[in-house]
Amino acid sequence: MTEEVSTTPGPHLPELVIITGMSGAGRSTTANVLEDLGWFVVDNLPPALLPTLAELGGRAQGNVPRIAAVVDVRSGSFFSDLTRAVDELTTNGNDPRVVFLEASDDSLVRRHEAVRRPHPLQGDGLLSEGISREREMLRDLRADADIVIDTSNLNVHELSAKVLQAFEESSRSGLHATIISFGYKYGLPVDADLVVDCRFLPNPHWVPDLRPLTGRDQAVTDYVLGQPGAGEFVEGCAQLLELVSEGYLREGKRFATVAVGCTGGKHRSVAITEELAGRLRGAGMDVAVVHRDLGRE
Repeated sequence: MTEEVSTTPGPHLPELVIITGMSGAGRSTTANVLEDLGWFVVDNLPPALLPTLAELGGRAQGNVPRIAAVVDVRSGSFFSDLTRAVDELTTNGNDPRVVFLEASDDSLVRRHEAVRRPHPLQGDGLLSEGISREREMLRDLRADADIVIDTSNLNVHELSAKVLQAFEESSRSGLHATIISFGYKYGLPVDADLVVDCRFLPNPHWVPDLRPLTGRDQAVTDYVLGQPGAGEFVEGCAQLLELVSEGYLREGKRFATVAVGCTGGKHRSVAITEELAGRLRGAGMDVAVVHRDLGRE
């Protein structure tokens, strides 16, 4: 007599993360970091097998508490099953998180050329055509991802540190916010959930004594925050993030990235970012600060 095995996950549901994104954007590095943190990692898993993987983890009676699966376009026609698989996981009681690795076309082209490997969707065409097809295929998935990491300007060690920080803190409750200062002349951060513009404040660049300093220097901080509207701007940003954080958490989104921009990313955005981060920490929110363009001039 054959023993019937239940396909309904038991009480020991594993924590499940789906790693996906653009080919060459750092999926393998992300998977390696999670493996080092003790996650059970499966690479190139057909999406339809995600519910089975979660069910097997549940049957392990808590011995496999955290599972990460790398799912991407290498699975070919199977990749279209991902949305259906995530819906099934949610129905079964899992709450999978999606980590999406992003990078600019130029960065992806350089990386593929460096390793001399074709793009999985390139076929007989150009590398750029494969990247374009993949980006279009992943557009909706990127929009729904819980964490988007832009690796265009990150090396392997910087990406590892970013993933490590996010998942070492993931056991804490509440929203985890990353505040990024940036310069508009270098482009918008593509992984930002919210973007605010502080270019309405006078630019310390035009004050000779302040020009060589940065927003981390007290003189610049005092100048920026002493301008009309600066304090209200920071307070408004803090209130906005506190407001949307409740909605994010209700929707299962535990990570948010706020980008604060000025012209060059050296003075105003840096000072505002530091002040905003301090206020949010004072309100009990877990906050990380990144000054993306500091030092580029």
